[in-house]
Amino acid sequence: MLVEFVDWRSRDLTMSGYRIIVMIKQVPDQGSKAGLNPDGTIDRARAKRMLNPFDRYALQAALHTKKLYGGTVTAVSMGPPPAVEILLEALEHGVDRAFLLSDRRLAASDTLATAYALYKTIDHVGGFDVIFCGLQTTDGDTAQVGPQLAERLNLPQVTYCEDFSIKDGEVNARRIIEGGHQLVKVKPPVLVTIANSYHPLEYKSFRGAWRVQQLQRNNEELQQYIKTVTLDDIGADPERCGLKGSPTIVAATEKVGELGGSCNMHEGEAPDLLVAEMIKNSSVSEFLVKN
Repeated sequence: MLVEFVDWRSRDLTMSGYRIIVMIKQVPDQGSKAGLNPDGTIDRARAKRMLNPFDRYALQAALHTKKLYGGTVTAVSMGPPPAVEILLEALEHGVDRAFLLSDRRLAASDTLATAYALYKTIDHVGGFDVIFCGLQTTDGDTAQVGPQLAERLNLPQVTYCEDFSIKDGEVNARRIIEGGHQLVKVKPPVLVTIANSYHPLEYKSFRGAWRVQQLQRNNEELQQYIKTVTLDDIGADPERCGLKGSPTIVAATEKVGELGGSCNMHEGEAPDLLVAEMIKNSSVSEFLVKN
């Protein structure tokens, strides 16, 4: 049976265990050639799919918290129906349940529209103490959704977190800053974005893999652990989602090809002689003569 969560606003912090949410996303495989649609968006239908590499660290942080401090982990994702694949993967690693927000009206969402839709999804899911997010995604590289989500939920946020512990009801985090690191303390509920200097995701267990295999053979039981919701289910305004709710405009796209050519290595100890040799044996000398 699934755990019934109470609303996070009325959370009794004396309760044992933490209610953890981890945000994960399915992205095009970096090794595949996805291509672009006419409107400049990624053609995800042609691309191979994978769990966002940065989200693997967030998933590990969520599972570590559950293992060390007790509680439950809920994975939340937004994407087309095939995104259920990464939620199954999350269950194999030890996540307790998952929600997939899937709706055609979400297509072409920028970070503002995405954060709004995920905010409404989390409000629909219910209670939480800690939300873990990956630092960014490989298909967007903006690192904006996590902080925007924290603003929507009116939560304190710890970004670029590379390690943390929980003591006396406080999250003690070490976050990366320019030239060093910063130690911060914050009481839940809190949103934390995990840097890729955190612990890598551990291998899925045999027990977890076997559990998912059994669930996939019984669709009715699987739906108890992975629930797919639409914008109507979560009460989101369609005008604030997808292309309609995205102020970002892709004005133009350009395909950058591979540069050809050859490379010559010059070795020696005297820099002035090396420079002279490079000029002599390259097109640079022709450029200098002409100019």
